[in-house]
Amino acid sequence: MAESKVTLERLLSVVGPGALELDTAPGGLAVAVGGVAVLDVLDPAIRPRELVLAVGVGAGSPQAVDVLRRAGDAGAAGVVFGPDRPEGAAGALRAAAREAGTAVFFRTWYRWDELVVVLRAGLAAAGAAPLSAAPGPALGDLDALADAVAALVGGSVTIEDTESRVLAFSSTEENVDEMRRLTILGRRVPPWRVAAMRDAGFFRALWTADDVLHRRAQGDNPERLVCAVRAGSEVLGSVWVAAVGGRPLSPNASEALRAASREAAAHLLHHRTRGADSRLVEDAARALLEERGSAEVLAARASLPAQEPCAVLAVGLGAGTSAQAAPDDPSRLFGPLALHCAALGHRIVVVPAGGRALVLVSALDQDAEGAREQVTRLGTSLADRLSATTGAPLRVGLGEVVPALARAAESRRSAEQALKALVRTGGARSVARVADVADTIGVLRVLEALRDLELPPGTSVARLAASDAGPGGGHLVRSLRAYLDHFGDVSAAAHALSVHPNSLRYRLGRITAVSDLDLGSPDARLLAQLQLRLGDPDGEAGPGS
Repeated sequence: MAESKVTLERLLSVVGPGALELDTAPGGLAVAVGGVAVLDVLDPAIRPRELVLAVGVGAGSPQAVDVLRRAGDAGAAGVVFGPDRPEGAAGALRAAAREAGTAVFFRTWYRWDELVVVLRAGLAAAGAAPLSAAPGPALGDLDALADAVAALVGGSVTIEDTESRVLAFSSTEENVDEMRRLTILGRRVPPWRVAAMRDAGFFRALWTADDVLHRRAQGDNPERLVCAVRAGSEVLGSVWVAAVGGRPLSPNASEALRAASREAAAHLLHHRTRGADSRLVEDAARALLEERGSAEVLAARASLPAQEPCAVLAVGLGAGTSAQAAPDDPSRLFGPLALHCAALGHRIVVVPAGGRALVLVSALDQDAEGAREQVTRLGTSLADRLSATTGAPLRVGLGEVVPALARAAESRRSAEQALKALVRTGGARSVARVADVADTIGVLRVLEALRDLELPPGTSVARLAASDAGPGGGHLVRSLRAYLDHFGDVSAAAHALSVHPNSLRYRLGRITAVSDLDLGSPDARLLAQLQLRLGDPDGEAGPGS
C-alpha cells in the first residue's frame, strides 16, 4: 500500500460526523489511513494503515477483541464495528484498543455497503493516493470483472445479485448453452429455473457454503462452477462459470473463482451503492448546495467532474396554481426531471427541496456563453414539457454558471432568487435568470428589510383595512392595490378586478373618504404600495380580497 498523507482526523472531517462515531483513539487521530477494507473470514489478513470494517463481528464478542489485537499487530488505522453495543462490552473493548493502540469506531445509520463507498470517496477527496498495487478492473466495472474472470477460468461468466438478476456477463464469443442464453437475454435467471433450484435447496447450500460449488455436465448443460460473494457475513451475490465450446474449464478454475469472488465483493458493494441507492448522492448534493459538504465527495459518489462548469436550476409551481392542478405532494411533479434531463444528454443530480426541486447540472460547455445557452435551453424545455405533462404551471429559475462544482451553492442562490421572483410576479414568463427579474428581486429585498419596521398607527392603509374588516366591507384594499399596480389606469384596474370602471371610480371615492389617502401625493402612494405588499408577501391581493 502506497504511503498515505491522509489522517483519520482528515478523513472524518471530509465524510462528516454522521458516517462514524468515534469511541476511543489511543494513538490519536493523526494516524495515517491509506485504505478501507472489509474483514474477510476467508482471508483474515489485516494490512497496515487500513481502516477495517468488522462486518458481522459483534462488539461484545471475544472475536472483537481478537480483531483489535490483530489490527494493532498489523498497524491498522482503526476498526469499525456495527452500531450495537452490548452492555458491559465497552470496558473490555477499550482495554483491548489501548493495548493494541488502535482506534475504535461504531457504524451509525449507514449500511455497510454504503459506508464502504462513503469512506473510500472520502479518502479520495482527502487526497489519498490510489492503490496502485491493486491492478485489474476499475472499481464497480462489473463487465470488465466478468471478462477478467472468464480469461482466468476458461469459460463464460455471469455475475448475479441475490435475486438471480444478471449484473454483468463476460463477452464470450463462442456459442453458449441455452440456459446462459436465456439468462443473459432476460437479464435474470428464468423464474422456472430459480424455483427449481430453490426447491432443491441449491440456494441454501450456496449462501451457506464457504467454497466453490461444482455442478457436473449433464446432457446439453455444460460443467458449471458457482461461488457466493460476501462482505464478512453479508451475502452480496454470486459469480457463475460455465464451460463453452465443449472445452473443459481451466485446471485451476476453482481456485481462480474463489479468489475472484473475494475481489468481486468490493465491486458489488460499489455497484449497489452507486446504482440502486441514490440517497447517498442526493445527501452529498444537498450538503454541497447548503455549503456544508464537499465537492470532491459528491464528484466521487455521482461520477461528476469536479473542475468543469456547472449550474443549478430551481423548479417550482407557478403562482395561482389551482387546487385541482396542484398535487397533494408537489415533489411528485419532479419525478420526470431526471429522465428528461438524461434524455437531453445532461449529467444531473435532482435534490427535492420541499415543494421545489434543485437540479444540479454538471459538465457544461467550457465556453461561458455556450454554457449559459445550454442552461437556458434545458430550463425552457423543462418548463414547457413538464407543464404540459403534469397540467401544472412550472417555473424554472436559472442559476448562474459557475466554473467548478465547489461553487455550486452560488448558483443555487441565484436560481432560487429567480424562481421566487417568477412565482411572485406570475404572468406568462416561466423561465428567468436573476438579471431578467432583478426589479422584482429588489422589491422583495426591500420588503424583507422593512418587515420588522414599526409604522406609525393610523396610516391610510391601516384605516382602509379596518374599514374593510367591518360590516359591508371587503373590497376597498383590493381595489386600491389594483389601482396602484396599474399606475392609476382606471380602465385596466377595473378589468383586472372584473368590475365596471364607474364602479371602481366610486370605490376610489370611498377609499379617499374612509382613509384620507391623498392619491395625488407620490409619498402617500409609495407608502400605501409598500404597506400593501408588506401585508401580502406572496403578491396576492391584500386584506379584503
